[in-house]
Amino acid sequence: MLTISDHRIDGATFLPSPHCNERPECNDVSLLVIHNISLPPGEFGGPYITQFFQGELTSKAHPFFDEIRGMQVSAHCLIRRDGSVIQFVPFDKRAWHAGVSCFEGREQCNDFSIGIELEGTDDLPYTDAQYQTLSAVTDAIIQAYPAINMARIAGHDEIAPGRKTDPGRAFNWSKFRALVSPLKTS
Repeated sequence: MLTISDHRIDGATFLPSPHCNERPECNDVSLLVIHNISLPPGEFGGPYITQFFQGELTSKAHPFFDEIRGMQVSAHCLIRRDGSVIQFVPFDKRAWHAGVSCFEGREQCNDFSIGIELEGTDDLPYTDAQYQTLSAVTDAIIQAYPAINMARIAGHDEIAPGRKTDPGRAFNWSKFRALVSPLKTS
């Protein structure tokens, strides 16, 4: 069972990102957004995601990186293919993960959401370790931020339709929901 202390997952690797700021309302954490990322696209395991979220990615490492040069992006956490967790932004801060977005008529989802990135793509299956870790992280988030429940968990594609597609058709929402603690889902 994972726990959260001082807005950080206990035991997770913490690599602070400069791509964050204060939330407009510090106690307004009421949405969990699930994303995917791989850098370069379709490749897993390298240092590039952490470099990207920390503003240290150089375009020389891969031609694709020229396309994302200068972007200031972060997520609260990344769950690697092996299930390990890296946290970049404490949950009480605003990470820059959602972009132009809307949930239940409310725009600017970064203001009130937590963003979790899964190392993956829209089309390749996620690992069992990722589902296990994501469910444990979700349980801990629901415990620490009671405004979030299963009805307030969305994919990036749901809050930015037509602009984003992640976590993609490879993400098994039923499997994920079945793993989240049933006592905390209402």
